[in-house]
Amino acid sequence: MRSSVSPVPLTDRFGRVHTDLRVSLTDRCNLRCTYCMPAEGLNWLPRAEVLTDDEVVRLARIAVERLGITSLRLTGGEPLLRRGLPDLIARLSSLTPAPHLSLTTNGIGLARTATALKTAGLDRVNVSLDTLRADRFKDITRRDRLPDVLDGLKAARAAGLNPVKINAVPVRGVNDDEITDLTAFAVDHGYRMRFIESMPLDAQGAWDRDRMITAAEILDRLATRWTLTPAARDNNAPAEEWHLDGTDTTVGVIASVTRPFCGNCDRVRLTADGQLRNCLFATTETDLRTLLRSGADDTRIETAWRTSVSGKGPGHTINTTDFRQPDRPMSAIGG
Repeated sequence: MRSSVSPVPLTDRFGRVHTDLRVSLTDRCNLRCTYCMPAEGLNWLPRAEVLTDDEVVRLARIAVERLGITSLRLTGGEPLLRRGLPDLIARLSSLTPAPHLSLTTNGIGLARTATALKTAGLDRVNVSLDTLRADRFKDITRRDRLPDVLDGLKAARAAGLNPVKINAVPVRGVNDDEITDLTAFAVDHGYRMRFIESMPLDAQGAWDRDRMITAAEILDRLATRWTLTPAARDNNAPAEEWHLDGTDTTVGVIASVTRPFCGNCDRVRLTADGQLRNCLFATTETDLRTLLRSGADDTRIETAWRTSVSGKGPGHTINTTDFRQPDRPMSAIGG
């Protein structure tokens, strides 16, 4: 019988309590976004190195039962490429206590899977969409799939995966002229818009700070069309939110670079090959897959997890001369 005793919080040396686990289900993707990876793609992980469903569920169970994780975000790569995803979600939703389950996707496969994912226990989705222009979408992603993404958004809302959030990364000279258009689209269709400052997590190592559209710039552009009223903020949430006066929605800005929120970070990340990362910008990892496959019991895995989080630094160092970009790009780390 499993213990009903409340788990000891997963806390680091700065007193931050971690309740949010981001689980990458694959490093593979069916887009080739210019700010993420080269046109030819990357060397994908060998299948044997990717965690099995049983391994994902076991680590999630340890996180929920023993470490106090309350939220699971499934990411990639593109998580909809994971075979049998509804079955995996059903197993994760059956954990006790039941975690909040969300998924970050490019939306391409969402039209045909949204209902099954909701039925399996998924609570909501975030869909990446950087432009509403078909020609620009093709230029950015190197694929002509904008209609599939728009259909996926509609299907997600119809299936009840609400609130459906749209994530966009505005880049100077690429799509920054669509900030208000994307927001208006979200308002008109009942979605929630999120803008994310571009970060140095691309496989090419070509991130350019001068091309990053800052949170302040995003808000200035939104203010040309709407009156913005600050919304109450969850201190652990990455997005600062504003109500758009005259509408029923909010817009969020995730200012990871110019307004870092590391002091309230409650997230840990598990890569598709079972490496635990205590920070998105970590330069070290803890190998949970080897522990799993060598027969380690739950207590040993829990201890490794707690040790990793206890060593978490105070925050990223993007704005210092000491910054070193992680060896893995975003597609391999998971959002």
